[in-house]
Amino acid sequence: MEHAASATGSLQLKIALQNHGGGTRSYAAQQFHQGALRVLRPLYLDSSGQVTYHVINPGGAYFGGDNYELDVTISAGASLLLTTQSATKVYKTPGQPAVQTMRVHVGAEATFDYLPDQLIVYRDGTYKQSTVVEVEETSQVIMGEIITPGWSPAGESFAYDGAYLRTEVRFQGAPYVVDQVRFLPHDGDMTGIGMMEGYSHAGQLLLLGTQVLQHRETIAALARESDAHVGLSSAGAPIPAAPPCLAVRSLAHSTEVLMGLHSQIAEVVRGRPIPLTRF
Repeated sequence: MEHAASATGSLQLKIALQNHGGGTRSYAAQQFHQGALRVLRPLYLDSSGQVTYHVINPGGAYFGGDNYELDVTISAGASLLLTTQSATKVYKTPGQPAVQTMRVHVGAEATFDYLPDQLIVYRDGTYKQSTVVEVEETSQVIMGEIITPGWSPAGESFAYDGAYLRTEVRFQGAPYVVDQVRFLPHDGDMTGIGMMEGYSHAGQLLLLGTQVLQHRETIAALARESDAHVGLSSAGAPIPAAPPCLAVRSLAHSTEVLMGLHSQIAEVVRGRPIPLTRF
């Protein structure tokens, strides 16, 4: 897929299966990057054959007018864990917001785990993120986000202008899950009743796959035991054969609590630990 010449950074990955050591493992059959996006070397963090890639931004942060594009294809049977090297930081964005667009296709019996570090939007920053994921009947997806308020010189929380995150899951060409989150600090007290309920950090997790609903009670137990305030709901329009979807919303006082919750839930759904390394 061609990327816009004006993109600040673009990244393309196509993950497929290959024979290895008497079994199979996933690898990057195609890889492309341009501008201010890169991936580190592929890692195999357990014996599942899943390949892990860390996305990095050599510039260190997103600024006003930046436009980042990611295109990811996971071929039938392949498995990818995509994460980041560090938090995504959005600084002042005068005039134009920082924008990230991600398009993902998850093939039959393929697995896509997207568990990035937290998003931090700083004073006078605006961030817009759009993600479109195309799935098949037997696709498996875990997608998480953690939104953390950045500091300001005056010590204010939520001093940024806005953060908008939209995720659309499509099946057979039609959208059946649309998840939208908007944080607009200038509209009122973000930590007040009815907004963040006194909490400062927000998490969201989308779980898709035929096995997801069978783990609902275990996930609910983890939610009750967590230090986070958590809500679970089934998501998606009733489209025949579309993989079931469970949405997990959470509020907490720290990034670590939300990351721990997401990691525990991912381990339950996958039946194994999801080892997120940090460099």
